[in-house]
Amino acid sequence: MKISSKWLKTAVPALMLSTMIASGNVFAAGKAGDEEKQLKADAYQHRYIDVQLLGINDFHGQLDVTRNVGGRAVGRADYLAAYLKQRERENKNTLLVHAGDAVGASSPVSALLQDEPTIEFLNKLGFDVGTLGNHEFDEGVDEMLRLINGGTHPKTGYFRGADFPYVSANVIDKKTGKPILPPYVIKKVKGIPIGFIGVTLSDTPSIVIPSGVAGVAFTDEAEAINEAVKQLKRRGVRAIVVLAHNPGVSNKDGSNASGEIIEIAKTVDDEVDVIFAGHNHAYLNAEVDGKLLVQSYSYGTAFSDVDLTIDRRTKDVVAKKAEIVTTYQDSIKPDPKITKFIDKYEAKVSPIINQVIGTAKTTISAEQNASGESALGNLIADAQRTAMKTDFAFMNPGGIRANIEQGEVTWGELYNVQPFSNQLVKMTLTGEQIRKLLNQQWQSNQTRMLQISGLIYTWDASKPIGDKVVDIYLPNGAKLDPNAEYTVTANSFLADGGDNFTVFTEGKNREVGPVDLDALIHYIQQLPQPFDAQIEGRIQQLR
Repeated sequence: MKISSKWLKTAVPALMLSTMIASGNVFAAGKAGDEEKQLKADAYQHRYIDVQLLGINDFHGQLDVTRNVGGRAVGRADYLAAYLKQRERENKNTLLVHAGDAVGASSPVSALLQDEPTIEFLNKLGFDVGTLGNHEFDEGVDEMLRLINGGTHPKTGYFRGADFPYVSANVIDKKTGKPILPPYVIKKVKGIPIGFIGVTLSDTPSIVIPSGVAGVAFTDEAEAINEAVKQLKRRGVRAIVVLAHNPGVSNKDGSNASGEIIEIAKTVDDEVDVIFAGHNHAYLNAEVDGKLLVQSYSYGTAFSDVDLTIDRRTKDVVAKKAEIVTTYQDSIKPDPKITKFIDKYEAKVSPIINQVIGTAKTTISAEQNASGESALGNLIADAQRTAMKTDFAFMNPGGIRANIEQGEVTWGELYNVQPFSNQLVKMTLTGEQIRKLLNQQWQSNQTRMLQISGLIYTWDASKPIGDKVVDIYLPNGAKLDPNAEYTVTANSFLADGGDNFTVFTEGKNREVGPVDLDALIHYIQQLPQPFDAQIEGRIQQLR
């Protein structure tokens, strides 16, 4: 039977006090006031402990990056550190956790040094446990394990690794059939065990290059969680937290919670108390099937503060609540030690990242219009088509990670736009294959609008999935010939069928070209300055 957490937190200590009074363990039944209040507090403290969990997700190595929320500066590692340390001082029973994508698509200050600075930052803050997101696999399993366990890289030398454990119950070594990391870890607070289970997005193989996930398989998240819960219960653990790199979103008041993590919450064992979510960089603070679900946007612009009340006798969580805290820079002073830490690594990479590549006339945004086209997507697709001298080019929107801001544009800023270092691939596709490719933008669970160069097409939202594209035109106004062959450019992620664009894997006459970032830099350098890009009507929604 489920009992209200609020009732447990307030009524149980009072009942204990009543029992003490009735048994003569209190001075006198009528003696209330301050003494009674103190007795209630003592009874509460004797039986319950308050535990604070501070969590982040999708940090993506944004050590030195400031963003804007409602006209106010947010983020940067030194401000995030100041907020977390401030909250830690409020409750000594505090654990720090992260729900994946701590690294990958990182700022150059981290990425150019193999993301070692980001792991070092988490070490400095004393993180207690983390899990794997899809971006931890960007450079393959071996490099991911080196960052966690320590080891040597030819670019950076020896790195000691993470000072805290990583857990993931559903990433399985294909050779051994066992998880590549521990499925869970048990942390004790005042003698009370708390289990932390990790799971990683099972769709990771479809959104990471094949080499990134070579040798591992991803099993169902809910099944993996339930198996880990069984093991934890056998070990006497009743307070259980899941770190899941799975998406979810809710309104600020907790209503209308939706997403993959909500379905997972409904499926997993009711012994699970809290689930930290991630991946879609959204706000989530809701209770679903008795479980508290949280996600705090991304990039260190916010964090999740989860407060648990645990019964010392049953070792179970009897009350829980959460707050999503935005890291506004004007509300706190940055942590000076972390500021020096950032300065040290910025100095190492500054000769590269501060090179001026060009000047942007206006801010060039990656935001798509209602039809699915963006000015920055057009610029990048044009750069790739020019570099490979093809008829068309296609760019995945998930590979565009930042806008190009108005004014001088540096190498580092362009790296933030395209941080994955994917090589460009030229191939041949028929007109019919290109139509099929464009229709793959609409999938059962998600729509991903490719950014394009060299063609124009119309689409109709009322048509069924697989048949939404209406007409496809060449630059001269002629319609695409379904039987003709055309040369096409895509990055290596797409070329290998990433984001379920499987038509690319059918391409013939493949040729590998430069890295996507180099193509963008060279293209901008040859443009008249200041340069610009616009939405041009390349993608047109009919209705």
